[in-house]
Amino acid sequence: MVNARDIKWSKAEKSVARRAFESAYGRECEAITKRLSGMVRDIADPEDIWRLHDFLSKIRKEIDQKYDYRYSVLILVFARLMQEGWLKESDLDGLHEDKASQLRALANM
Repeated sequence: MVNARDIKWSKAEKSVARRAFESAYGRECEAITKRLSGMVRDIADPEDIWRLHDFLSKIRKEIDQKYDYRYSVLILVFARLMQEGWLKESDLDGLHEDKASQLRALANM
């Protein structure tokens, strides 16, 4: 398997990658929004406000760590997003087969 840091991205692949990245990010943010809406609806006392704050702080840190758009790590990011269900293989149509097969292998680990 090729080292993710050594992978070269064509201009067309960079375009596919950006769209896929943004799609996954949008899906996850939508899921967070739904969860957050439920949490807000259920606020009954001041302690619930701080639980909401803690949730947002935790999820922000996770999102910031997960969504890293450096080409040197993008294959690993995409594999994780596929494992977690935020990215579909079809979102990556247009990548060269070497990248697609490496992604499939990493996502199935």
